[in-house]
Amino acid sequence: MIKQSVLSIAVILSVLVAGCLDKQRHSQSSSKSQSTEAFGASISAIIGDSMATAEPAVPVRDESRYQQSIEDSQNPNEQISTSRQTAITRAVKKVSPAVVSITVTEMVQGGRRLEFSEYYNRFVPVPIEREVSSMGSGFIISSDGLVITNQHVANRQAKRVVVSLPDGSQYEAKVLGEDELADLALLKIQSEKSLPTIEFGNSDSVLVGEWSLAVGNPFGLFESAKPSVTVGVVSAVNRDFRPNPNEPRVYIDMIQTDAAINRGNSGGPLVDSEGKVIGVNTFIFTGGTSGGNVGLGFAIPSNRVQKIIKQLSTAGEVTLSYDPGFSTVEMTRQLVLKYNLPATRGLLVNSVNKDGPAFEAGIVPGDIILKIGDERIQSKMHAQALFREYQEGDSMRVELYRKGDRYETKMYLRKKVKE
Repeated sequence: MIKQSVLSIAVILSVLVAGCLDKQRHSQSSSKSQSTEAFGASISAIIGDSMATAEPAVPVRDESRYQQSIEDSQNPNEQISTSRQTAITRAVKKVSPAVVSITVTEMVQGGRRLEFSEYYNRFVPVPIEREVSSMGSGFIISSDGLVITNQHVANRQAKRVVVSLPDGSQYEAKVLGEDELADLALLKIQSEKSLPTIEFGNSDSVLVGEWSLAVGNPFGLFESAKPSVTVGVVSAVNRDFRPNPNEPRVYIDMIQTDAAINRGNSGGPLVDSEGKVIGVNTFIFTGGTSGGNVGLGFAIPSNRVQKIIKQLSTAGEVTLSYDPGFSTVEMTRQLVLKYNLPATRGLLVNSVNKDGPAFEAGIVPGDIILKIGDERIQSKMHAQALFREYQEGDSMRVELYRKGDRYETKMYLRKKVKE
Protein backbone atom coordinates (compact mmCIF):
# COMPACT_ATOMS: atom_id res chain seq x y z
CA MET A 1 0.00 0.00 0.00
CA ILE A 2 2.73 2.32 1.02
CA LYS A 3 4.74 1.35 -2.12
CA GLN A 4 1.83 2.17 -4.39
CA SER A 5 1.44 5.60 -2.81
CA VAL A 6 5.12 6.39 -3.35
CA LEU A 7 4.88 5.41 -6.99
CA SER A 8 1.84 7.58 -7.46
CA ILE A 9 3.59 10.61 -5.95
CA ALA A 10 6.65 10.02 -8.18
CA VAL A 11 4.52 9.91 -11.31
CA ILE A 12 2.71 13.15 -10.38
CA LEU A 13 6.02 14.95 -9.72
CA SER A 14 7.52 13.87 -13.03
CA VAL A 15 4.43 15.11 -14.85
CA LEU A 16 4.64 18.49 -13.11
CA VAL A 17 8.39 18.87 -13.88
CA ALA A 18 7.81 18.02 -17.53
CA GLY A 19 5.01 20.54 -17.79
CA CYS A 20 7.19 23.31 -16.29
CA LEU A 21 10.00 22.57 -18.73
CA ASP A 22 7.61 22.66 -21.69
CA LYS A 23 6.19 25.96 -20.50
CA GLN A 24 9.70 27.48 -20.13
CA ARG A 25 10.72 26.36 -23.60
CA HIS A 26 7.47 27.74 -25.00
CA SER A 27 8.08 31.07 -23.25
CA GLN A 28 11.65 31.34 -24.57
CA SER A 29 10.49 30.49 -28.07
CA SER A 30 7.75 33.14 -27.93
CA SER A 31 10.09 35.84 -26.69
CA LYS A 32 12.63 34.99 -29.38
CA SER A 33 9.95 35.15 -32.03
CA GLN A 34 8.73 38.48 -30.70
CA SER A 35 12.29 39.81 -30.67
CA THR A 36 12.82 38.75 -34.26
CA GLU A 37 9.55 40.31 -35.34
CA ALA A 38 10.43 43.58 -33.57
CA PHE A 39 13.89 43.68 -35.19
CA GLY A 40 12.36 43.11 -38.62
CA ALA A 41 9.80 45.80 -38.00
CA SER A 42 12.52 48.32 -37.01
CA ILE A 43 14.52 47.64 -40.21
CA SER A 44 11.40 48.06 -42.30
CA ALA A 45 10.65 51.35 -40.58
CA ILE A 46 14.22 52.62 -41.15
CA ILE A 47 14.10 51.68 -44.81
CA GLY A 48 10.70 53.27 -45.16
CA ASP A 49 11.86 56.50 -43.48
CA SER A 50 14.99 56.72 -45.65
CA MET A 51 12.96 56.23 -48.81
CA ALA A 52 10.48 58.87 -47.67
CA THR A 53 13.24 61.47 -47.04
CA ALA A 54 15.35 60.69 -50.14
CA GLU A 55 14.90 62.90 -53.25
CA PRO A 56 13.12 61.29 -56.15
CA ALA A 57 15.45 59.93 -58.84
CA VAL A 58 15.77 62.09 -62.00
CA PRO A 59 15.23 60.05 -65.12
CA VAL A 60 17.94 60.40 -67.80
CA ARG A 61 16.45 61.39 -71.17
CA ASP A 62 17.78 59.74 -74.27
CA GLU A 63 18.17 62.76 -76.58
CA SER A 64 18.15 60.66 -79.73
CA ARG A 65 14.88 59.03 -78.73
CA TYR A 66 13.53 62.45 -77.65
CA GLN A 67 14.38 63.98 -81.00
CA GLN A 68 12.99 60.97 -82.75
CA SER A 69 9.78 61.32 -80.76
CA ILE A 70 9.51 64.99 -81.87
CA GLU A 71 10.04 64.05 -85.48
CA ASP A 72 7.57 61.20 -85.16
CA SER A 73 5.03 63.65 -83.69
CA GLN A 74 5.38 65.94 -86.72
CA ASN A 75 3.73 65.30 -90.02
CA PRO A 76 5.96 65.06 -93.12
CA ASN A 77 5.33 68.69 -94.15
CA GLU A 78 6.40 69.97 -90.72
CA GLN A 79 9.55 67.83 -90.84
CA ILE A 80 10.51 69.31 -94.21
CA SER A 81 9.82 72.86 -92.98
CA THR A 82 12.03 72.30 -89.92
CA SER A 83 14.89 70.87 -91.97
CA ARG A 84 14.84 73.91 -94.33
CA GLN A 85 15.61 76.35 -91.52
CA THR A 86 19.33 77.12 -91.34
CA ALA A 87 21.58 79.78 -89.85
CA ILE A 88 21.41 81.60 -93.19
CA THR A 89 17.62 81.66 -93.40
CA ARG A 90 17.42 82.86 -89.79
CA ALA A 91 19.93 85.64 -90.51
CA VAL A 92 17.96 86.76 -93.57
CA LYS A 93 14.73 86.83 -91.57
CA LYS A 94 16.45 88.89 -88.88
CA VAL A 95 17.91 91.63 -91.10
CA SER A 96 15.49 91.91 -94.03
CA PRO A 97 12.94 94.23 -92.37
CA ALA A 98 15.64 96.90 -91.84
CA VAL A 99 17.18 96.79 -95.34
CA VAL A 100 15.87 99.63 -97.50
CA SER A 101 15.87 100.74 -101.12
CA ILE A 102 17.00 104.30 -101.82
CA THR A 103 15.90 106.35 -104.83
CA VAL A 104 17.86 109.53 -105.52
CA THR A 105 16.91 112.32 -107.92
CA GLU A 106 19.68 114.67 -109.07
CA MET A 107 19.96 117.53 -111.50
CA VAL A 108 22.74 117.01 -114.01
CA GLN A 109 24.01 119.13 -116.86
CA GLY A 110 24.08 117.44 -120.22
CA GLY A 111 24.97 119.42 -123.32
CA ARG A 112 24.07 123.00 -124.23
CA ARG A 113 21.38 124.76 -126.17
CA LEU A 114 21.11 128.20 -127.75
CA GLU A 115 18.94 130.73 -125.97
CA PHE A 116 18.35 134.37 -126.86
CA SER A 117 19.88 136.82 -124.37
CA GLU A 118 18.34 140.25 -124.12
CA TYR A 119 21.47 141.46 -122.38
CA TYR A 120 23.75 140.48 -125.23
CA ASN A 121 20.97 140.85 -127.83
CA ARG A 122 21.95 137.58 -129.42
CA PHE A 123 21.73 133.83 -128.94
CA VAL A 124 24.12 132.35 -126.40
CA PRO A 125 24.75 128.73 -125.36
CA VAL A 126 23.30 127.74 -121.99
CA PRO A 127 23.69 124.40 -120.19
CA ILE A 128 20.84 121.93 -120.28
CA GLU A 129 19.77 120.55 -116.91
CA ARG A 130 17.74 117.41 -116.54
CA GLU A 131 16.60 115.16 -113.72
CA VAL A 132 18.30 111.80 -113.34
CA SER A 133 17.18 109.08 -110.96
CA SER A 134 19.42 106.40 -109.53
CA MET A 135 18.90 103.65 -106.99
CA GLY A 136 20.89 102.01 -104.23
CA SER A 137 20.46 100.23 -100.94
CA GLY A 138 20.89 101.03 -97.27
CA PHE A 139 19.94 99.84 -93.80
CA ILE A 140 18.39 101.30 -90.67
CA ILE A 141 20.58 101.47 -87.55
CA SER A 142 18.25 103.24 -85.10
CA SER A 143 14.54 102.98 -84.39
CA ASP A 144 14.18 106.75 -84.87
CA GLY A 145 15.24 106.55 -88.53
CA LEU A 146 19.02 106.78 -89.06
CA VAL A 147 19.97 105.10 -92.35
CA ILE A 148 23.44 104.22 -93.64
CA THR A 149 24.37 104.05 -97.31
CA ASN A 150 27.26 104.91 -99.63
CA GLN A 151 28.10 108.54 -100.37
CA HIS A 152 28.08 107.77 -104.09
CA VAL A 153 24.45 106.64 -103.65
CA ALA A 154 23.14 109.68 -101.75
CA ASN A 155 24.81 113.01 -100.97
CA ARG A 156 23.98 116.64 -100.34
CA GLN A 157 23.87 117.42 -104.06
CA ALA A 158 20.77 115.24 -104.40
CA LYS A 159 17.53 117.08 -105.14
CA ARG A 160 15.39 114.40 -103.51
CA VAL A 161 16.09 111.18 -101.58
CA VAL A 162 13.31 108.64 -100.97
CA VAL A 163 13.75 105.63 -98.69
CA SER A 164 11.47 102.62 -99.26
CA LEU A 165 10.99 99.94 -96.60
CA PRO A 166 10.15 96.28 -97.29
CA ASP A 167 6.65 96.79 -95.83
CA GLY A 168 5.88 99.22 -98.66
CA SER A 169 6.15 102.46 -96.68
CA GLN A 170 8.15 105.35 -98.16
CA TYR A 171 9.81 108.35 -96.53
CA GLU A 172 11.66 111.38 -97.81
CA ALA A 173 15.14 111.44 -96.31
CA LYS A 174 17.49 114.20 -95.27
CA VAL A 175 21.26 113.86 -95.68
CA LEU A 176 22.64 114.45 -92.17
CA GLY A 177 26.26 114.01 -93.16
CA GLU A 178 28.53 112.59 -95.81
CA ASP A 179 32.13 111.57 -96.11
CA GLU A 180 33.36 111.39 -99.67
CA LEU A 181 36.74 110.02 -98.64
CA ALA A 182 35.29 106.91 -96.97
CA ASP A 183 32.27 106.78 -99.32
CA LEU A 184 29.68 106.82 -96.52
CA ALA A 185 26.53 108.87 -95.96
CA LEU A 186 24.08 109.13 -93.06
CA LEU A 187 20.40 109.77 -93.81
CA LYS A 188 17.47 110.56 -91.51
CA ILE A 189 13.84 109.65 -92.07
CA GLN A 190 10.89 110.69 -89.92
CA SER A 191 8.37 108.07 -88.86
CA GLU A 192 5.64 108.02 -86.26
CA LYS A 193 6.33 104.38 -85.51
CA SER A 194 9.44 102.64 -84.22
CA LEU A 195 11.45 101.30 -87.14
CA PRO A 196 13.23 97.92 -87.40
CA THR A 197 17.01 98.04 -87.00
CA ILE A 198 20.12 96.00 -87.73
CA GLU A 199 22.86 95.23 -85.21
CA PHE A 200 26.53 95.80 -86.01
CA GLY A 201 29.02 92.97 -85.68
CA ASN A 202 32.77 93.14 -85.01
CA SER A 203 34.58 93.27 -88.34
CA ASP A 204 37.93 92.69 -86.63
CA SER A 205 36.80 89.15 -85.71
CA VAL A 206 35.66 88.21 -89.23
CA LEU A 207 37.08 84.88 -90.37
CA VAL A 208 38.16 84.18 -93.93
CA GLY A 209 35.91 81.41 -95.21
CA GLU A 210 32.88 82.14 -93.06
CA TRP A 211 29.46 82.71 -94.59
CA SER A 212 28.57 86.19 -95.82
CA LEU A 213 25.27 87.51 -97.15
CA ALA A 214 24.86 90.53 -99.41
CA VAL A 215 21.40 92.03 -98.93
CA GLY A 216 19.95 94.82 -101.10
CA ASN A 217 17.99 95.78 -104.19
CA PRO A 218 20.19 95.03 -107.21
CA PHE A 219 19.56 97.17 -110.30
CA GLY A 220 16.46 98.60 -108.57
CA LEU A 221 14.45 95.82 -110.17
CA PHE A 222 11.78 95.42 -107.54
CA GLU A 223 9.36 98.21 -106.75
CA SER A 224 8.18 96.38 -103.62
CA ALA A 225 11.57 97.22 -102.07
CA LYS A 226 11.78 93.75 -100.58
CA PRO A 227 15.50 92.95 -100.52
CA SER A 228 17.13 90.10 -102.37
CA VAL A 229 19.89 88.00 -100.86
CA THR A 230 23.04 86.48 -102.30
CA VAL A 231 25.24 84.11 -100.32
CA GLY A 232 28.97 83.53 -100.41
CA VAL A 233 31.97 83.50 -98.11
CA VAL A 234 34.45 86.05 -96.86
CA SER A 235 37.24 85.65 -99.39
CA ALA A 236 39.78 87.97 -97.72
CA VAL A 237 40.12 90.84 -95.26
CA ASN A 238 42.27 93.99 -95.05
CA ARG A 239 42.27 94.56 -98.80
CA ASP A 240 43.78 97.94 -99.80
CA PHE A 241 43.36 99.54 -103.21
CA ARG A 242 46.00 101.79 -104.71
CA PRO A 243 44.47 105.28 -104.58
CA ASN A 244 43.82 107.08 -107.80
CA PRO A 245 45.02 110.71 -107.57
CA ASN A 246 41.99 111.72 -109.62
CA GLU A 247 39.57 109.78 -107.41
CA PRO A 248 38.39 111.43 -104.17
CA ARG A 249 37.61 108.12 -102.46
CA VAL A 250 40.12 105.87 -100.75
CA TYR A 251 39.35 102.25 -99.92
CA ILE A 252 41.53 100.52 -97.32
CA ASP A 253 41.06 97.47 -95.06
CA MET A 254 38.16 96.29 -97.21
CA ILE A 255 36.38 92.95 -96.76
CA GLN A 256 36.34 90.83 -99.91
CA THR A 257 33.44 88.48 -100.61
CA ASP A 258 32.24 86.32 -103.47
CA ALA A 259 28.59 86.94 -102.59
CA ALA A 260 27.17 88.57 -105.70
CA ILE A 261 27.12 92.38 -105.42
CA ASN A 262 25.57 94.19 -108.38
CA ARG A 263 24.53 97.74 -109.23
CA GLY A 264 21.91 98.76 -106.74
CA ASN A 265 23.45 96.68 -103.94
CA SER A 266 25.75 99.58 -103.04
CA GLY A 267 25.08 100.81 -99.53
CA GLY A 268 23.40 97.59 -98.42
CA PRO A 269 24.72 95.45 -95.56
CA LEU A 270 27.14 92.55 -95.75
CA VAL A 271 25.87 90.23 -93.02
CA ASP A 272 27.36 87.23 -91.19
CA SER A 273 25.50 84.02 -90.31
CA GLU A 274 24.40 85.55 -86.98
CA GLY A 275 22.51 88.32 -88.76
CA LYS A 276 24.98 91.08 -87.81
CA VAL A 277 26.42 93.70 -90.16
CA ILE A 278 30.13 93.17 -90.81
CA GLY A 279 30.42 95.61 -93.71
CA VAL A 280 28.74 98.02 -96.15
CA ASN A 281 28.68 96.72 -99.73
CA THR A 282 30.46 99.33 -101.81
CA PHE A 283 31.86 98.20 -105.15
CA ILE A 284 32.86 95.28 -107.33
CA PHE A 285 36.01 94.62 -109.30
CA THR A 286 35.40 93.36 -112.82
CA GLY A 287 38.93 93.41 -114.17
CA GLY A 288 37.66 94.88 -117.43
CA THR A 289 35.92 91.62 -118.31
CA SER A 290 32.35 92.85 -117.88
CA GLY A 291 30.15 95.33 -116.07
CA GLY A 292 28.68 92.75 -113.67
CA ASN A 293 29.65 90.58 -110.76
CA VAL A 294 32.57 88.17 -111.22
CA GLY A 295 32.90 87.13 -107.59
CA LEU A 296 35.00 90.06 -106.41
CA GLY A 297 32.90 92.29 -104.17
CA PHE A 298 34.18 94.62 -101.47
CA ALA A 299 32.63 96.07 -98.33
CA ILE A 300 33.73 98.76 -95.88
CA PRO A 301 34.35 97.03 -92.51
CA SER A 302 31.71 97.69 -89.86
CA ASN A 303 34.14 98.96 -87.22
CA ARG A 304 35.33 101.71 -89.56
CA VAL A 305 31.74 102.52 -90.49
CA GLN A 306 30.73 102.98 -86.85
CA LYS A 307 33.58 105.43 -86.18
CA ILE A 308 32.69 107.57 -89.18
CA ILE A 309 28.93 107.47 -88.61
CA LYS A 310 29.41 108.57 -85.01
CA GLN A 311 31.04 111.80 -86.23
CA LEU A 312 28.57 112.31 -89.06
CA SER A 313 25.65 112.07 -86.62
CA THR A 314 27.09 114.76 -84.33
CA ALA A 315 29.05 117.11 -86.62
CA GLY A 316 27.94 116.20 -90.13
CA GLU A 317 31.56 115.64 -91.19
CA VAL A 318 34.63 113.70 -90.16
CA THR A 319 37.47 115.47 -88.36
CA LEU A 320 40.66 114.27 -86.73
CA SER A 321 40.74 113.91 -82.95
CA TYR A 322 44.19 115.52 -82.96
CA ASP A 323 46.08 118.31 -84.70
CA PRO A 324 49.29 117.20 -86.48
CA GLY A 325 50.62 120.75 -86.25
CA PHE A 326 51.42 121.38 -89.89
CA SER A 327 49.76 122.24 -93.18
CA THR A 328 50.68 120.61 -96.47
CA VAL A 329 50.02 120.72 -100.19
CA GLU A 330 50.15 117.85 -102.62
CA MET A 331 53.25 117.56 -104.77
CA THR A 332 52.57 118.68 -108.32
CA ARG A 333 54.60 119.19 -111.47
CA GLN A 334 54.32 122.95 -111.02
CA LEU A 335 55.83 122.78 -107.50
CA VAL A 336 58.63 120.55 -108.72
CA LEU A 337 59.59 123.03 -111.44
CA LYS A 338 59.13 126.15 -109.31
CA TYR A 339 61.17 125.04 -106.28
CA ASN A 340 63.48 122.55 -107.97
CA LEU A 341 62.09 119.65 -105.95
CA PRO A 342 62.41 115.93 -106.68
CA ALA A 343 59.66 114.48 -108.85
CA THR A 344 58.06 112.24 -106.25
CA ARG A 345 54.64 111.67 -104.75
CA GLY A 346 54.09 113.09 -101.30
CA LEU A 347 53.04 116.13 -99.29
CA LEU A 348 55.06 119.34 -99.22
CA VAL A 349 55.07 120.92 -95.76
CA ASN A 350 54.42 124.64 -96.17
CA SER A 351 53.93 125.67 -92.52
CA VAL A 352 54.51 124.26 -89.03
CA ASN A 353 52.89 125.24 -85.76
CA LYS A 354 55.67 125.78 -83.22
CA ASP A 355 53.46 124.38 -80.43
CA GLY A 356 52.35 121.30 -82.35
CA PRO A 357 53.51 117.67 -82.63
CA ALA A 358 55.18 118.23 -86.02
CA PHE A 359 57.51 120.91 -84.63
CA GLU A 360 58.41 118.67 -81.68
CA ALA A 361 59.20 115.86 -84.12
CA GLY A 362 61.66 118.09 -86.04
CA ILE A 363 59.56 118.65 -89.14
CA VAL A 364 60.20 122.00 -90.86
CA PRO A 365 58.70 123.82 -93.87
CA GLY A 366 60.10 122.48 -97.12
CA ASP A 367 60.12 118.84 -95.97
CA ILE A 368 58.36 116.34 -98.20
CA ILE A 369 56.36 113.66 -96.34
CA LEU A 370 56.77 110.40 -98.23
CA LYS A 371 55.24 107.84 -95.85
CA ILE A 372 52.82 107.75 -92.96
CA GLY A 373 53.37 104.58 -91.01
CA ASP A 374 54.38 101.97 -93.55
CA GLU A 375 52.18 103.37 -96.33
CA ARG A 376 53.61 105.32 -99.22
CA ILE A 377 51.50 108.45 -99.83
CA GLN A 378 49.79 108.47 -103.23
CA SER A 379 47.75 111.67 -102.92
CA LYS A 380 46.51 114.17 -100.37
CA MET A 381 43.22 112.30 -100.08
CA HIS A 382 45.16 109.12 -99.44
CA ALA A 383 47.16 110.89 -96.74
CA GLN A 384 43.94 112.06 -95.08
CA ALA A 385 42.70 108.48 -95.03
CA LEU A 386 45.96 107.40 -93.40
CA PHE A 387 45.72 110.20 -90.81
CA ARG A 388 42.33 108.83 -89.80
CA GLU A 389 43.92 105.58 -88.72
CA TYR A 390 45.45 107.39 -85.73
CA GLN A 391 43.86 108.81 -82.60
CA GLU A 392 44.86 111.34 -80.01
CA GLY A 393 47.60 109.81 -77.84
CA ASP A 394 49.06 107.63 -80.63
CA SER A 395 52.55 107.93 -82.08
CA MET A 396 52.82 108.30 -85.85
CA ARG A 397 55.87 107.23 -87.83
CA VAL A 398 56.68 109.70 -90.63
CA GLU A 399 59.28 109.36 -93.38
CA LEU A 400 60.61 112.64 -94.80
CA TYR A 401 62.69 113.85 -97.70
CA ARG A 402 64.94 116.85 -96.98
CA LYS A 403 67.78 118.21 -99.15
CA GLY A 404 68.56 114.92 -100.87
CA ASP A 405 68.32 112.71 -97.77
CA ARG A 406 65.58 110.65 -96.15
CA TYR A 407 64.73 110.96 -92.48
CA GLU A 408 62.42 109.12 -90.15
CA THR A 409 60.74 110.64 -87.13
CA LYS A 410 57.81 110.03 -84.77
CA MET A 411 55.01 112.44 -83.99
CA TYR A 412 53.22 112.08 -80.65
CA LEU A 413 49.68 113.17 -81.41
CA ARG A 414 47.74 115.47 -79.11
CA LYS A 415 45.17 118.21 -79.37
CA LYS A 416 46.23 121.59 -80.67
CA VAL A 417 47.63 123.96 -78.08
CA LYS A 418 45.90 127.32 -78.34
CA GLU A 419 48.27 130.20 -78.84
